[in-house]
Amino acid sequence: MLVVMQSHATDEQVRAVCERIESLGFKALPVPGAGRTAVCITGNSGAVELGSLESMPGVIECIPVSKPYKLVSRDVKAENTVVRVPTPLGEVAFGGADIAMVGGPCAIETREQAFTVAKHVKAAGARLFRGGAYKPRTSPYSFQGLGEPGLEIMADVRKEFGLGIITEAIDHESLDLVAEYADVIQIGARNMQNFSLLKRAGRAKKPVLLKRGMSATLDEFLMAGEYLMSEGNYNVILCERGVRTFSDFTRNTLDLAVVPAVQKRSHLPIVVDPSHGTGRRNKVLPLSRAAVAVGADGLLVEVHHDPDRALSDGPQSILPAEFEQLIREVRQIAAVLGRTIN
Repeated sequence: MLVVMQSHATDEQVRAVCERIESLGFKALPVPGAGRTAVCITGNSGAVELGSLESMPGVIECIPVSKPYKLVSRDVKAENTVVRVPTPLGEVAFGGADIAMVGGPCAIETREQAFTVAKHVKAAGARLFRGGAYKPRTSPYSFQGLGEPGLEIMADVRKEFGLGIITEAIDHESLDLVAEYADVIQIGARNMQNFSLLKRAGRAKKPVLLKRGMSATLDEFLMAGEYLMSEGNYNVILCERGVRTFSDFTRNTLDLAVVPAVQKRSHLPIVVDPSHGTGRRNKVLPLSRAAVAVGADGLLVEVHHDPDRALSDGPQSILPAEFEQLIREVRQIAAVLGRTIN
């Protein structure tokens, strides 16, 4: 159920509606929009009595929401959400007319490695740096990341180069540390349906980048975003990173069709990770171009100065010169669509 407030409704009127909803035993979540505020009612298993709400000051109407996901739906918010990430180099926006570029290694290996890649990422024009301090790997014998020392290296990257930091949290303990060090908390594909972790991230004060699970349907993907928003975090960025199919010529199958599908159903921005989506270095640039052409709000790309010696995902990491080429090419495609690379 959605309670739509008048454009001139006061904060007191919105608060009164929320208190009335909660007195009925439900949860009220106000969603500010460009022109008016809507209050989403969650926690109800059936219809809500509308009479007492529709007669309250400041209320225009109450609208039933049939979809299982409410807060991520365009029924709640018609205009696109723009998630803004402050960095020392300036604000980076996900959504709207802007396309965000994120580059960096799969895993933080050493301070020297991180600084070398960060230098190239900044020179190419990106303002966000990605890198893993915690690495959930298929094999228990693979490199699992440096942990907090890796986070400390990324904090030094921010200080030295002015880049914002995106990095993954894999459990409750690491999430608290990631929230302390990072500008954006990443929830990886393997944790897309780790509901307790999603709830914890939803209570964090940092934007969350949520990757699609390897076999997740569109509805499951959006419901995972609903978990985050239902805890009060409205700064959610969705990320398509490839799904498992019968194809064997790439690591995963990058599902670019999900980008316009998400944008039709949801107001949240969606970015694309062509590195995990293909697993092949020579496919990252063409799929990046395609992602921007289809309407993605950003790219999350793995960059390494010596990928053949990388401790994680070297075959899908592009070289710094290729990252510079990628940004040049997608900037031209973005211009055709009336968008800009930020």
